[in-house]
Amino acid sequence: MALTPEDVVNKRFQPTKFREGYDQDEVDDFLDEVVVELRRLGQENEELRQRLIGNESRISELQRGGGSTNESNGEAGIEAAPVVEAPAVVVSAPVVSSVDAEAEAETSTANSLLLLARRLHEEHVKEGVERREALIADGEATAARLVSEAESLHRTQVAKLDSERVEAEGQIAELRSFERDYRSKLKTYIEDQLLELEASGGSASGDSSSDAASSNTGSSPVSYQGVGGN
Repeated sequence: MALTPEDVVNKRFQPTKFREGYDQDEVDDFLDEVVVELRRLGQENEELRQRLIGNESRISELQRGGGSTNESNGEAGIEAAPVVEAPAVVVSAPVVSSVDAEAEAETSTANSLLLLARRLHEEHVKEGVERREALIADGEATAARLVSEAESLHRTQVAKLDSERVEAEGQIAELRSFERDYRSKLKTYIEDQLLELEASGGSASGDSSSDAASSNTGSSPVSYQGVGGN
């Protein structure tokens, strides 16, 4: 399908993110110039085509006019025929060749511009694809690195927690052992104290009984003497 100026004007490229490439405004400005040039070339080609059609019509008319003159004048027209046909051939042939050359030159220029525009577009798309692939590769590498770091940190934290758990369990075992020893020692101490209290209580009651008997014996004579005296 032939590319027209309207195709260039209506062409829309999807913008990409996070990539390097040509400046979009510069590309748009250049494409605008390409559109103007294509329209100018199209107009010139149309004018040249109309001129070519007019020249061909003129040649045909001259050729038809020369043939009818030869038929009406008979043998006399044989000498006059070159006079009529020669100018038509000599004059029109360079015009046709010049028009064809100009048309070919204009067409070649238009094709060159179209090729340039297509090349710029392809380079722009290629750079976008390469940049996208590079970004995807960088993203995947970054994701893999983050996952690896997270797993390593997780393993480190788990190992640390296990070590702290073992240490805490050891401390708990020590505290329990200390508690058992303390309870045992406290029980022994209390039992010893009770035994001592019982022993000291028994000896104290025996001493108090002896003291009471001695006191009673010594007081009777005193009372008796007092009564007798009265």
